[in-house]
Amino acid sequence: MNLLKILTLPLFILLASQALWAQGTQVAFGALQQDKSLPVEVTAENLSVDQATGEAVFTGNVVVGQGEMRLSAKRVLVVYREETDGIERMEATGDVLLVSGPDAAESEKANYNIDDGTIVMTGNVLLTQGPSAITADRMTVQLDSGTAQMSGSVKTILRTGDN
Repeated sequence: MNLLKILTLPLFILLASQALWAQGTQVAFGALQQDKSLPVEVTAENLSVDQATGEAVFTGNVVVGQGEMRLSAKRVLVVYREETDGIERMEATGDVLLVSGPDAAESEKANYNIDDGTIVMTGNVLLTQGPSAITADRMTVQLDSGTAQMSGSVKTILRTGDN
């Protein structure tokens, strides 16, 4: 009987961990809560503005900064609010890198909704936090709370002891 328990324990652990992966994983992201009311600074090699649509496209080594948070990408589309001054949202594509405090995340695309303070990263998302790494199809960062939700093919490597 004890042999049966020993042999089935690894199977149980594997099945339980896969159920957790399917549900997604919530993690802390960034050193501090991000203040979404802070000004947004964008630097790039090129800028194209369309007054009719209220959009601006930054290309070439684009870096977006807001407080302690930095986002870089090959291209960033900025959509301005129609009714009031300010930015409504940003869409970053191409080698996207989001850094906040000691945490960094990479993806193919990121959408930053300024009003609700969320960043949704999609496409081969890789989150690194010190020696740990998590991959997923999608990561949603809540800047107000400093948390992130990983979903879709979530995989992590947990370091234990001196490994």
